[in-house]
Amino acid sequence: MKSRQLGMLLSILNMLVMLSSASIVSAQTWPTKPIKIVLGFPPGGATDILSRDFAAKLGDELKQQVIIENKPGAGGTIGADIVAKAVPDGYTLTIGTSSNHAIAVSLYKKLPYDPIKDFAPITMLAVSQNVVVINADVPANNIRELVAYAKANPGKLNFGSSGNGTISHLTGEMFNTLNGTQITHIPYKGSAFVFPDLLSGQISVMYDSTISIGSMVKSGKVKALAVTGAKRSVLVPELPTVAESGNPGFESTNWFGFFAPAATPKNILARLNAAAVKVLAAPDLQARFAMQGAEVVANSPVDALNMVKADIVKWAEVAKKSGAKID
Repeated sequence: MKSRQLGMLLSILNMLVMLSSASIVSAQTWPTKPIKIVLGFPPGGATDILSRDFAAKLGDELKQQVIIENKPGAGGTIGADIVAKAVPDGYTLTIGTSSNHAIAVSLYKKLPYDPIKDFAPITMLAVSQNVVVINADVPANNIRELVAYAKANPGKLNFGSSGNGTISHLTGEMFNTLNGTQITHIPYKGSAFVFPDLLSGQISVMYDSTISIGSMVKSGKVKALAVTGAKRSVLVPELPTVAESGNPGFESTNWFGFFAPAATPKNILARLNAAAVKVLAAPDLQARFAMQGAEVVANSPVDALNMVKADIVKWAEVAKKSGAKID
């Protein structure tokens, strides 16, 4: 009996050794097929634009095709959930944002994934601040005038966002909370869907990334009032920050993080980090990011994780004060 049990134990141990060896070999030969980056946001928005620039360079570096697959919906959480539950083999990755990896935790009662436990951070790609823009017919030329008009006309103005739970949504809620305004939130399926209504006047205000709305601002089709970061943007240096326009401490920036499923082999994660950091150091990619209002980060997995954790705390406080939630 003991001999039989010992034999079974040895068989199990041999199987574990074989599986471990196979995993090591797989990690060493990776990638042997195209890599898919799933985005929780639609084409044409900030995340999509930045991700496609990055994916093209990453594919060159890894000598393997890197495909962008858009799975938009629910503030980016649909795409994030797909990757959280994907096979952790390095072939299904995501570029997440403050929206679906930090804000969503505080807004959704039943978020189908844990942004900390279900993902392995690879690196932060970049950070971008938002710009406050208004329809050309709104009688305001700066933040103070916008606040004054909104208070004198409660409920008359609205703001469009790229969806419930996105950073453009919470930025608007933070603006209302700090200023005591009642600018009504109107969610869309992505920032690109807001633009036509912003131009026509159906939407009064928008808080969106300089990446996706920068061209509209430069064309003069909408009025840009301020940027939401701690400092002025190099893309639109003439615009003041919201903080220096009567809202001390106001800051809203969006980061773009590169993530894999949590159980992805460490060898593959290290390879991805090295490749991503090298790609992000390329002057031409940095120039493309800068033209779209994004500043390259390229940090370690630990530093990327700390950025996610800090943002979860920050936006939880904003959600609590504003009362924003999603059932």
